[in-house]
Amino acid sequence: MATYEESIGELSDICGIIPEYYDIFGIRHVISPESRIAILEAMGLQVRTIEAVCAEIARKRVGLWCAVLDPVTVISVHAQPHPLTVYLPLPEGREHTAELRVTVEDERGKKESLHFPAGSLHGEARQVIQGQNIARIALPLVVKEIGYYTISLVCSHPGPVLGNGVSSLQKTARLIITPDACHMPEKLLDEKMWGVSVNLYALRSKRNWGIGDLGDLGRMVKWLAGLKAAFVGINPLHAIPNTSPFGISPYSPVSRLYRNFIYIDMETVPEISEALHEHELLPAGDIAKKISRLRKSELIDYELVAAVKRELLDHAFKRFYKNHYRKDSPRGQAFRKYLQEEGEFLELHALFMVLSEYMRKHRGLDSWREWPEEYRTPGTEAVDAFRKKHIKPLLFFAYVQWLIDGQLADVSSAACSASMPIGLYGDLAIGSIDAGSDVWIHKGVVAEKVSVGAPPDDFNSDGQSWGFPPLIQDRLRESGYELFIQTIRKNMRHMGALRIDHALGLFRLYWVPNGMHARDGAYVRCNSEDLLRIIALESVRNRTLVIGEDLGTITDEARQALQRFGILSYRLFYFERNYPDPSFAPPQGYPSMSLCAVTTHDLPTLYGYWSGRDISLKKEVGIINDESEYQQQQTVRERDLRLILEALRSHGILPVSPSGLSVRIPEMTPELCRAVYTYLSLSSSKLVLVSVDDIVGMIEQQNLPGTITEYPNWRRKCRLLLEELMQDGRWVDLAGMFRNTRTLKFPSIPKELKTGP
Repeated sequence: MATYEESIGELSDICGIIPEYYDIFGIRHVISPESRIAILEAMGLQVRTIEAVCAEIARKRVGLWCAVLDPVTVISVHAQPHPLTVYLPLPEGREHTAELRVTVEDERGKKESLHFPAGSLHGEARQVIQGQNIARIALPLVVKEIGYYTISLVCSHPGPVLGNGVSSLQKTARLIITPDACHMPEKLLDEKMWGVSVNLYALRSKRNWGIGDLGDLGRMVKWLAGLKAAFVGINPLHAIPNTSPFGISPYSPVSRLYRNFIYIDMETVPEISEALHEHELLPAGDIAKKISRLRKSELIDYELVAAVKRELLDHAFKRFYKNHYRKDSPRGQAFRKYLQEEGEFLELHALFMVLSEYMRKHRGLDSWREWPEEYRTPGTEAVDAFRKKHIKPLLFFAYVQWLIDGQLADVSSAACSASMPIGLYGDLAIGSIDAGSDVWIHKGVVAEKVSVGAPPDDFNSDGQSWGFPPLIQDRLRESGYELFIQTIRKNMRHMGALRIDHALGLFRLYWVPNGMHARDGAYVRCNSEDLLRIIALESVRNRTLVIGEDLGTITDEARQALQRFGILSYRLFYFERNYPDPSFAPPQGYPSMSLCAVTTHDLPTLYGYWSGRDISLKKEVGIINDESEYQQQQTVRERDLRLILEALRSHGILPVSPSGLSVRIPEMTPELCRAVYTYLSLSSSKLVLVSVDDIVGMIEQQNLPGTITEYPNWRRKCRLLLEELMQDGRWVDLAGMFRNTRTLKFPSIPKELKTGP
């Protein structure tokens, strides 16, 4: 008989816990029994005794056989006919006496029925489970269109021989038919494109309220479209707490399904414009002074921006409710249509927001896990009673999301009208915080007392824990992948491209049990083929190009899978080397199926990298506390700068130095910055992303990993006003450079990655 530890190992294998991993330094980590037990418990399994572990193993092994139908089947539109597997509790030899009717219903309600009369069924395998004979039967199924389907099965028998002595049984399941690749713009197959990345929150303008908004983004899109840029990349717009220091990262959202109201362009909200036009008094006379202070402040004050905008949005909603919602005006009808389309997802998010404000104000409770037990789960009597008493506040939060969605749609439409080939390029964070609405609403598929993180790496020698509870893959499948589908769909809406942060998370996630060191975590496998197929389906439907952030320790197999589905790789100039040689990869060494950039929000700007500011910052805040390590990093950086200069010279971008002379490393200048981007413009990558921070000469990076209060993460504003940016001749020069390199011959993207099934 197996020991307790051996049984834990067996159950871990079944549940996808990878028994060991190698960190970025090549050090092997074997997952301890304690870590495995903690992760299994986080999945909701009972594992404290060997009897409990054995019971879980048995349940896992016979799960499908007892389910009649797999809860979800995800297949290619080209895998036709597909054998639909059915598990029927029938005595041996009685399959031929059973009759099956299968109905396949699409999203529009159109149904197609299949009849398998008695005598047509033949079992291909059989198991006896708890004394009951179960036959596995494969039914041929042909569905020609991509999309989401509901399968309804009815099995009947002339006598009570089915399971539990009944003569009929019914079961429903989800069928997802997908294309084999994501959307790929036709123009991108044969032509290189460039775009600009901007941290929307960091944009300064003469008209915004101390933080970049969707009005600024709309102006930027029109301007860059005139320069023939193909896209504008922005940070995630997810809803966040807007409270310092922990609630301001765009990568730590309350919800990935809904957005942050601080990005609303207040001056174009119709209800505010109407009130001003009719000389109606707006709240608090000192708002203008606050806005002026917010515009002039060196750093972004999220809390004050949120407070000012919230005050006016409350006023706007009261006016909307009175003049439009209650009177059912055309604007009110448009809002009602939005509510209907969003359905329960929006209603529950709004309910969570109202509950959160109530609990914080009246009981001083910040996290839903601190709420009274009867409020910790949607659908309880207490929560339902609360909802009925707070209908109007719920509508307010829905109204806010409607405003954001409408303004974002306007920006996307402006990009399309200006013939911008891709348009907006959004960003999807890896997860939602434990205290947020996504987890409260969907906690049935979310792991408990565990966080997603990363093993030891260059940023943190002890590893990292990011505060996002992972989704339990088995439960996600049982739910038909609904949360994942909605997350991808809502983030692709209005976006011509979507970057998926930490694309490794589609294949495996690093789980760190609460109370343990991050280095003691373990990788857990994900249902990658299903997830990638769902992404491909939503990508084709939304006509959204997909980029996977595949930096770090991602495997070759994962990168190949991403490429197979037409998901572009994400390549950074800093890291593209001729490994193990540290020299920089030549432009033709970049893969065609990729987007290339110099840097990201977590890395130094080009000016910061060149000056070594990121290294000195790490010393200042204590990330580097050893002088020899500091000197070593400085030495390596100087070497890298010389290698960059060598790469630029070898491709004729900079003049060659006199032979035999040791040339001093020059300071970063606009001309040298342009030279680096010229290098990328010559690359084989189909997309080149230009950072606003690089072009305007920002030295400080947006986020310094490993810090919270030691550095003003996510709060730095752009050096130039948007109005100044739009008059800066460097952008015209860049546009001309890309026009000259766009027609160069590069490796073509495989034709099979064209859009469509």
